[in-house]
Amino acid sequence: MLSDPAPRWVSWWFRGAAIYGTVALLASLAAPGAIVLPQLAFTLTALAFQLVFWIVGGDPVRYRAMMLAGVLEKLAFGVPALVLAGGSTTAIFGAIDLILGAGFLVAWFATPARAP
Repeated sequence: MLSDPAPRWVSWWFRGAAIYGTVALLASLAAPGAIVLPQLAFTLTALAFQLVFWIVGGDPVRYRAMMLAGVLEKLAFGVPALVLAGGSTTAIFGAIDLILGAGFLVAWFATPARAP
């Protein structure tokens, strides 16, 4: 028996987060001095996670467990960005990530668990 589908907004939230993240990360590579190894490694790793968000958006019930990994990914950038770079552009991106992460958590609760 198929499980109940996820609310429609869950797919839109994850797909929107993937698009936003991809654009923001690619734009960060154009910043002066951005092509140094730590920044490049961070950006490429974060870009890989945007693919995860896109996949979750395609089938939220199937990939529900990955939503919690997405929450952690958003916390891993959002909290340090606000604490260490408060009042800067980086803090704005951190706040956006925390909002997206909160949406991921709400989506996890709103998405039914897949039947075994």
